[in-house]
Amino acid sequence: MHDRSSVGELVNSLRRELDRYSPGGKLPSSRALVERFRVSPVTVSRALAQLAAEGLVVTRPGAGAFRAEPRTAPAPAGDTSWQEVALSADGAADLVPRTVDASGVLVSLAAPPPGVIEFNGGYLHPSLQPEQAMGAALSRAGRRPGVWARPPVEGAWELREWFARSIGGGVTAAEVLVTAGGQSALTTALRALAPPGAPVLVESPTYPGMLAIARAAGLRPVPVPVDADGVKPALLADAFRATGARVFVCQPLFQNPTGALLSPERRGEVLRIAREAGAFVVEDDFVRRLVHEDAGPLPRPLAAEDPDGVVVHVCSLTKATSPSFRVGALAARGPVLERLRAIQVVDTFFVPRPLQEAALELVGSPAWLRHLRAVSAELRRRRDAMTSALRLELPAYSLPHIPYGGYHLWLRLPDGTDESALVTAALRAGVAVTPGRPYFSAEPPAAHVRLSFAGVAGAGEITEGVRRLREAEKCSTGRP
Repeated sequence: MHDRSSVGELVNSLRRELDRYSPGGKLPSSRALVERFRVSPVTVSRALAQLAAEGLVVTRPGAGAFRAEPRTAPAPAGDTSWQEVALSADGAADLVPRTVDASGVLVSLAAPPPGVIEFNGGYLHPSLQPEQAMGAALSRAGRRPGVWARPPVEGAWELREWFARSIGGGVTAAEVLVTAGGQSALTTALRALAPPGAPVLVESPTYPGMLAIARAAGLRPVPVPVDADGVKPALLADAFRATGARVFVCQPLFQNPTGALLSPERRGEVLRIAREAGAFVVEDDFVRRLVHEDAGPLPRPLAAEDPDGVVVHVCSLTKATSPSFRVGALAARGPVLERLRAIQVVDTFFVPRPLQEAALELVGSPAWLRHLRAVSAELRRRRDAMTSALRLELPAYSLPHIPYGGYHLWLRLPDGTDESALVTAALRAGVAVTPGRPYFSAEPPAAHVRLSFAGVAGAGEITEGVRRLREAEKCSTGRP
């Protein structure tokens, strides 16, 4: 075992014992620590690395670990109060304040305390990640000639070709840019397509990370409601006319958080409405590779049905692999591609070549399709387990749509429920859930929570997590 809890327990044990050693004194060998604490060598290595990062021990290759010399007195704290004036004055002339609120993003990135069931995660549980296949791909990539050379700023041509084939519809490698994941691609797209102060149409509810990007760029998110068939075309047309917006950001496939699939009838309507408004559609195709086993054929990306360059397509390998495998793509047609390229180059130069080469090795291996099939089957099992547990334990919670892809369910809470109180009570009960409020750019119509079934260990943990949520619901409402 070398999970977070094992490493943390060993760190605490060693920290308590440090007073036994004089400064410069040698700690027991790694082998001795493995035998004494009955942990793996990897756990010992990580624990010593953490203590070294805290300045409590010093590790010397080939010699071992030693207690560090006493720290010198810390320097007196400086006075940073002047920054309040500087940062406030910087945005005084902005039409829309450029606020950076990461709270909605951190909910799905922060690891909960040990023992808490993680219904707030946005990534696959380690048991679902293709760790062996990624490790093998990275190893093979490291032996490729020129792997440490500077890559083309647009990305490795072979990887761009792979993404173009995945999108389809005649999209070519020349119309694709490799990005450092989907979040980076969305940031580039919004900066390229809308000037500070401009309105940008967004689905309501929608992904908090995209709202944060828009606000950080000084844009004004304008909500357009969605239902089980995706965004409502009539309201989209009204929003374009009322605001003069030139950008609409959407997730046509298994929308976050509702899980909605943009219906065939609405797909053409959305493209037509945007084209008539002289606007771009940013298609965030974030979860195509997490389709469930019982989904049936998927619709093509909107970009595959758009010869006129209305759609700027965003996709990524991250959701289907690991949060650290940050490789994605931007695809666009026409003059906008050069603007996207220029902004990406200025911001990031390029995605590291070893990571691009590892991505090529991974998606070209037989293990890739096996992984996708295994994840597809497991996500279906987990979705069904969570759905059944919710109907049994929390029948008053409304589940209007059960998706056939993605990694979460979107629940409307009973009228009068205090969303914040429930989320807090749930954490006390040992289950972390995502509040619904950050998904709305304006006032929410009701209280919601989002529950992820991908970041937990399995169906047993799902059942236990829902049971804990029921106990939290009792505590927060006082209902029996």
